Amino acid sequence: MKSPQYTQAFKEEAVRRVLEGPESLAQVARTLGINHNTLSTWKKTYLRWQGDPSVMQAGEEAPHAELARLRRENRQLKMEHEILKKAMGIVSREL
Repeated sequence: MKSPQYTQAFKEEAVRRVLEGPESLAQVARTLGINHNTLSTWKKTYLRWQGDPSVMQAGEEAPHAELARLRRENRQLKMEHEILKKAMGIVSREL
């Protein structure tokens, strides 16, 4: 069974209710019909990234995923650069 997908606005509102309201995390989760562990994860993510809404949408792993993507891209660019250097060396020798 697939997990339900929640909008960024829904997540932010849920976390705001926990942080600013008189209700406990469990009460807010019950009221909204979500698992309290899910809401707890959203709250931790929100607090860890100091309320940056883009992280709430992408998930906590976003910075790590971006780092991995940038490392792959850097490796690819280095390889392409080496190929071009070798090609220039071959072309230079032929002239």
